[in-house]
Amino acid sequence: MGAVGYHGIRLLHHGMERALHGAVPAIANMDQGSQFTDRRFTGLLAQYGTQISMDGRGRCMDNIFTERLWRTVKYEEVYLKSYRTIEEARVNLSAYFAFYNNQRRHQSLDYRTPHKVYYGNKKSAVADTTLIPMTLSNLSTMVV
Repeated sequence: MGAVGYHGIRLLHHGMERALHGAVPAIANMDQGSQFTDRRFTGLLAQYGTQISMDGRGRCMDNIFTERLWRTVKYEEVYLKSYRTIEEARVNLSAYFAFYNNQRRHQSLDYRTPHKVYYGNKKSAVADTTLIPMTLSNLSTMVV
C-alpha cells in the first residue's frame, strides 16, 4: 500500500466520489503516488469518463505552481486562523481566494492581480472592476 495506507486511499476515494457528484472534470492531473495509482481510484475516474494524466516519475517541478499556491494559502490564511467547523473553513477560504485573485498583487505577475493579468484590458463579460466570485467549487477554473 505504500506510505498512504489503506485508510488514506479509502478517504481519498470517498472524497473524490463526493466531488464527482458535483462536477466531473474532463482531465485529472496527479502525480504517481500510490494513492493515485490505486485501481479503485483510477477506476472511479474512468467510470465518470475522466481522463487521467500523471506526471512523470521524479517530475516534482510539474506541480510547482499548485504547490506554491497551497503554501501561500496555508501561510496567509489557514495557519493564522483556527477554523472550528468545515463551513467556517469553506467561507474563509472562499473569501481568501476572492482576495487572492482580485486584490492580492503577485510578484511573479509584475505586481498585478491574477484578475488583471487574465482579463487585461480586453472587453469581456466580466469587467476589470468586477470581482470574480470565488468559491472552492470553481477554484480550479479561476486560479491563474
